[in-house]
Amino acid sequence: MTIAMYPGRFDPVTNGHMDIVRRASQIFDGVIVGIADSKSTLFTTDERKALFEEAIAEAELPNVRCISYTGLTVNVAHEHGAHVLVRGLRGNTDFSYEFDMALMNKKMAPDIESVYLMTAVEHLFISGTRIREVASLGHPIDDLVPSAVAAALNEKFKNR
Repeated sequence: MTIAMYPGRFDPVTNGHMDIVRRASQIFDGVIVGIADSKSTLFTTDERKALFEEAIAEAELPNVRCISYTGLTVNVAHEHGAHVLVRGLRGNTDFSYEFDMALMNKKMAPDIESVYLMTAVEHLFISGTRIREVASLGHPIDDLVPSAVAAALNEKFKNR
């Protein structure tokens, strides 16, 4: 049984993230979405986890579950029996960052493989940073994020 971990901040989860987790769930027996604890996010760790859990339930992905975590991703992967780290790639800038990270992860945990899924064309321009920016300026983001995320973003920015 091959368990994969899809780590990230997911602030917030986007349709691009959901595309990656959906595809990973078809490749691996189980997928753990790891919500990294971070103080510099719009949504708290608990909020980000709840939003991703709701999106997974809506997408009906029974072999996917969410955890929140602190510390090194490879250590958390070991703790949860994951031998694969899944990441999405949008372009050259992602590649440079991810390549560096993959080499460090391999040094720290030689038994964990990094697997990269290319972002679907319709999601290439989507990033959590861009979603937060556009939503804060009042532009509709309903077609870019799961429905619960759109509602949560609208609530966060309703007084701006």
